[in-house]
Amino acid sequence: MTDANNDPAAAPEDGSDGSPRNFIADIVEDDLATGKHQQVVTRFPPEPNGYLHIGHVKAITVDFGLAERFGGRCHLRFDDTNPTKEEQEFVDEIQADIRWLGYDWGEHLYFASDYFEQMYAWAVHLIEQGKAYVDSLSPEEIREYRGNYFNKGKNSPYRDRSVEENLALFQRMRNGEFEEGEALLRAKIDMESGNLNFRDPALYRILKTPHHRTGDTWCIYPMYDFAHGQGDAIEHVTHSICTLEFEDHRPLYDWFLDNLPVPSRPRQIEFARFNLSYTMTAKRKLRQLIEEGRVAGWDDPRMPTVRGMRRRGYPPEVLRDLCERVGVAKRDGIVDVGLMEFVLREHLNRHCQRAMAVLRPLRLVITNWDDGHVEHFEVPNNPEDPEAGTRSVPFGGVLWVDRDDFREQAPRKWFRLAPGKEVRLRSACLVTCNEIIKDEHGEVIELRCTWDPQSRGGRSPDGRKVRGTLHWVSAAHALTAEVRLYDRLFATEDPTKVEEGGTFVDNLNPDSLEVLTDCKVEPSLAALQPEDRVQFERTGYFCADRHDYAADRLVFNRTIGLRDSWAKIEKKNKGGGKGQAKAKAKA
Repeated sequence: MTDANNDPAAAPEDGSDGSPRNFIADIVEDDLATGKHQQVVTRFPPEPNGYLHIGHVKAITVDFGLAERFGGRCHLRFDDTNPTKEEQEFVDEIQADIRWLGYDWGEHLYFASDYFEQMYAWAVHLIEQGKAYVDSLSPEEIREYRGNYFNKGKNSPYRDRSVEENLALFQRMRNGEFEEGEALLRAKIDMESGNLNFRDPALYRILKTPHHRTGDTWCIYPMYDFAHGQGDAIEHVTHSICTLEFEDHRPLYDWFLDNLPVPSRPRQIEFARFNLSYTMTAKRKLRQLIEEGRVAGWDDPRMPTVRGMRRRGYPPEVLRDLCERVGVAKRDGIVDVGLMEFVLREHLNRHCQRAMAVLRPLRLVITNWDDGHVEHFEVPNNPEDPEAGTRSVPFGGVLWVDRDDFREQAPRKWFRLAPGKEVRLRSACLVTCNEIIKDEHGEVIELRCTWDPQSRGGRSPDGRKVRGTLHWVSAAHALTAEVRLYDRLFATEDPTKVEEGGTFVDNLNPDSLEVLTDCKVEPSLAALQPEDRVQFERTGYFCADRHDYAADRLVFNRTIGLRDSWAKIEKKNKGGGKGQAKAKAKA
């Protein structure tokens, strides 16, 4: 792991231009200095078969960031070579997510399907050169013949077909004369290679599924390894940045470039993928959570998707800043989710307006308050930003306070409300609890207090020490809101680790969502718009839900609490194991 993973305040060493240094930037800088390239061209190549997640954000910041840093350009190219999983919806939403993150590709939007005819011609070229053949083995036989890391592969009995026969068979594949799995175009390289990617890799397979852009024009589609490098070459990409799982594919990437008449020679460079603790990004497993109803969809605020994090209240600046702090590494590691949460709190603390909201309301009556009298107190919008100004908050004789701020039998160091205790209501006054009212079940439903008129504004008139300060909302002016308390989706640091016979679903946090429907908030919150962020004083940071929030229906999602409650649990359960996971699940 990089230093930034361990120290929230750490950042990668800067280069001479002030930008964070990393080995990829050094390569690019050297290529420009030596005249190998006149302009940097990178690309981000998502497959339109799902929504972007936090791992994609890292790739986006690297691809677009390099181009921006060196005055080049970054292409957006969709790898749409598998029509069985791809949809136009994903194409549209991926573009929207990238723009939300703050990046744009200008006129350089491309699709692998733009190059299908050229790729077909290059496949024909390989056949003509005796470097590709049509294999008629079944998929099961191909796997058997390929071998594995311990056993060499063996040649297909169809490997030595003539050029003429291969050309005719490939044309028949294109014409739709074979069913799926009956024929496969393969490169002829080396079935005994120690690199399994060199063991006659597939170039084209048959898929009789309409394509979201080309319709029924094609029934054969290039494999990613064949399409990727050739797309880079067509677009004159200079530096093709991939994650480490493609390192073993690089020799094949170069083999295609060496054996095809491509118009340019891109260079593939690999870096460590973004792995985040307490997080899972595998699309198949995320889709399983959706299909089983464990989350509400791809944009559920607990999901690690860009769409979900946006709905939860993550600003795009935070995701970009996080990726910059982590840096670009050559070896895989796990980024502590605590770093992401640190960056998030740091940003929100600086930029969020404050407001008072009572999530679990308890009625408080000031018995020596004049009936019907209303005062307005000036409350700072953001103590971290004096230029944010103040707002006028109404205050009456009946208030809502948080039930969690009251104890009938208070412990010795309890500084909040209790019988006989005096507390400060933030920016308003001092009150003393004199009497509690209970219902027929013995539950406290009301506190009766007196206020000190000399304490207006929350000051102590005679210098007496009042240690407890509470938030409040005037009952006569309060608005009712629904508040969704989101927490980490998984209760274990590595959700992929499961006990024998278990699945990753067993690691879900059972308390990742609590919905409160009768919260009371100050009237200023009616002016918010969907996706606006706010700090509920003493509680946490919240976001007006981008779908459900409206002037007549206030719905807030908790982005993150004010403090890291998980850190205390982790420290308490330092030994780890099953007990630790259960404790975290209760956080």
